[in-house]
Amino acid sequence: MLLADVAATSGALAATRSRLAKRALLVELLRRAEPGDLPVLASYLGGTLRQRRTGLGWRSLADLPEPAAQPSLTLDEVDAAFERMSTLEGPGSSRARAREAGELFARATTDEQHLLRGLVSGELRQGSLDALLLDAVAEAAGVPAATVRRAAMLAGATAPVLVAALGAGSPEAARAALEEVGLTVGRPVRPMLASSAPDVAAALAGFEGREVVVDAKLDGIRIQVHRDGDAVQVVTRSLDDITTRVPEVVAVVRDLPVRSVVLDGEALALDADGRPRPFQETSARSATRDAELAATTTLTPFFFDVLHADGVDLLDAPLRERLEVLDRIAPGHGVERLVTTDPAQAQELFARLVAHGQEGVVVKDADAPYEAGRRGSAWVKVKPRHTLDLVVLAVERGSGRRTGLLSNIHLGARDPAGGFVMLGKTFKGMTDEMLAWQTERFRELAVEDDGWTVTLRPEQVVEIAFDGLQRSSRYPGGLALRFARVLRYRDDKPASEADTIDVVRALVR
Repeated sequence: MLLADVAATSGALAATRSRLAKRALLVELLRRAEPGDLPVLASYLGGTLRQRRTGLGWRSLADLPEPAAQPSLTLDEVDAAFERMSTLEGPGSSRARAREAGELFARATTDEQHLLRGLVSGELRQGSLDALLLDAVAEAAGVPAATVRRAAMLAGATAPVLVAALGAGSPEAARAALEEVGLTVGRPVRPMLASSAPDVAAALAGFEGREVVVDAKLDGIRIQVHRDGDAVQVVTRSLDDITTRVPEVVAVVRDLPVRSVVLDGEALALDADGRPRPFQETSARSATRDAELAATTTLTPFFFDVLHADGVDLLDAPLRERLEVLDRIAPGHGVERLVTTDPAQAQELFARLVAHGQEGVVVKDADAPYEAGRRGSAWVKVKPRHTLDLVVLAVERGSGRRTGLLSNIHLGARDPAGGFVMLGKTFKGMTDEMLAWQTERFRELAVEDDGWTVTLRPEQVVEIAFDGLQRSSRYPGGLALRFARVLRYRDDKPASEADTIDVVRALVR
């Protein structure tokens, strides 16, 4: 397939807000793709390169060659070029990478250069979200959307599911191939997610008097742990492998009385009284192999679900049955929980956990299966304050005691149709350590700098607390945050999972 075909579709996706129109565009392109094109196509439609690092940055794209008059690049050629760039290292690698990039962009037309620039910078604006792409795959392959979504959840990625569905040759074969995708110990799955409620009473009301499990929502990082014999793998919420950074978690899992297991939980740093230490300490500990930090900060794992145990898959079992297994195989390592129908009991647990420094609770349907990758009504989280996970779109240079630092951040909610909607700015809540960290981080993400405001690649998620929302003619979404302040940076969450403008508008209603 020519890159020009993908560039044309990408441009059309960006030009429409209609989800039906976007899906039709995706279906038409997918049906024209050859099986060998599908892995690369899946990445490009998702707005990313297959290579995690290419060594190219926004400065590398500042002086591009003249675009080609006619399209000639194929997806295979483009992917191979980026693969070569990703392997370059050592003396002379920068010049070799610049030469390789120059040759690639010289063969690209204007539209193709726009696509490539967006893929390299991470700023491709086409509104082709993963869920929409999965629905398009289902339509193009002629299989139920639920079958495609479940396969993607269990595969932990879209590309292999796209290949299985569209490379099968017939709807029957595609469905059979997708149904073969199951839970495999050692292959991370997309975690089940929770929706939000303003308070405990509202969360329980949604279950209409049914018995629920009320779990402690710990102030840590989400972990998923796989064990097969002595082999243990620990991944984050975004499925990044951190096994070598958390030997204490590995040791706990190796001591469990099981041969194979897949666990869902949280890990956090605790003080001498068992209270959570600041989240930044937990985050820093899980993000580094620094021996000194590891010696002074230990992560303690707590588990709230089990997806597999000793050859038995538990995804489709009711939560109450999964918890029976969890209590048997991981005694002493579970989160605090309550099984109840009484809002007063749930509120009492919520208040005690918050007073102890935890985030709140997650109210769960006791009879629900584990729906990997889904944010549905079976799990509902409650926190003691209004919070949103937003994306930092830009940052302003500090003044006064913050001179030399990047301080005031511009906050955006994700637009399901593509891009981000700005909701305001804040410099409140930032510690000196946080300011130093964000100054270094945002210099890495910079794409433009007018001397005061630095525009960023929209990658960094930040958790923001706020007192309310107000109407605003200043921002395009018509809303602004009141008294916004930074709680923490979310290195465990990609921008694609930040809260949407629809969630913000629902808070107003």
